[in-house]
Amino acid sequence: MYDTLIVGSGPAGMTAALYAARSNLKVGLIEQGAPGGQMNNTSDIENYPGYDLITGPELSMKMFEPLEKFNVEHLYGIVQKIEVDGDIRRVVTEDESYEAKTIILATGSKNRLLGAPGEETYNSRGVSYCAVCDGAFFRNQDLLVVGGGDSAVEEAVYLTQFANSVTIVHRRDQLRAQQILQNRAFNNEKVKFIWDSVVSEIKGNDMRVTSVDIQNVKTGEVTNHAFGGVFIYVGTFPLSQMVSELDITDQEGWVITDNEMKTSIPGVFAVGDVRQKHLRQITTAVGDGAIAGQGVYQYIIENN
Repeated sequence: MYDTLIVGSGPAGMTAALYAARSNLKVGLIEQGAPGGQMNNTSDIENYPGYDLITGPELSMKMFEPLEKFNVEHLYGIVQKIEVDGDIRRVVTEDESYEAKTIILATGSKNRLLGAPGEETYNSRGVSYCAVCDGAFFRNQDLLVVGGGDSAVEEAVYLTQFANSVTIVHRRDQLRAQQILQNRAFNNEKVKFIWDSVVSEIKGNDMRVTSVDIQNVKTGEVTNHAFGGVFIYVGTFPLSQMVSELDITDQEGWVITDNEMKTSIPGVFAVGDVRQKHLRQITTAVGDGAIAGQGVYQYIIENN
């Protein structure tokens, strides 16, 4: 029986584990891959306090190392479901079942992919899903933003502080973003638009993206455009399928919590990118983890 089981070993999960372990709790951290989560797919991080520049894998290991000092138990497995049985919370993997007094869900989210040829090939080599994370690496370049919703338009405007120009390609003839965001884009001389079109292929050399094939959905015509980077905003989805039967998510699957990271089920917390929240960054994930790590300690004290 663990005091808390943390599902997911990204920055939110590792921080929660650290705070819980420092409170002298018995902590299990369940992971199915290397510690760090999506950080391991980030080549350079420049917006994490304390570091001018650090790679994602390096930061992952720096977060992971203190957990060994506090005897956090590392468990490996793909979580199938999470069950609540009275005062017992149970995590079921494909091979094992673990019980705990509390659970912290830190499973994160995934970017929706375009599915276009070249997208995976040039991931982190010109293809990005986060302007805040990577925008500064594309100074004085012509960039393409894919999408027409709030995130796409907002991030396109954000990128103009670095880029020579930013072109938004959208499969419709008008944006879906809030009007105030549209106005900012339309009024920015660096922002251009390609309407009624989709990305058909992302091309490049051995190093990085150099151009993009764009197809008009009405005429079928394909044209090639030179771009130094492609930022894709066609949505993300939460990795919350293991709690689908607990009724703690919204219609899209994001886990609903209060400011203390508590879900509607006592003893079940959620942190990081799987939460229903506005800004999904390493810094906000770490903050969530600290709050939940302390929260499980308070829960156990109050209920035992």
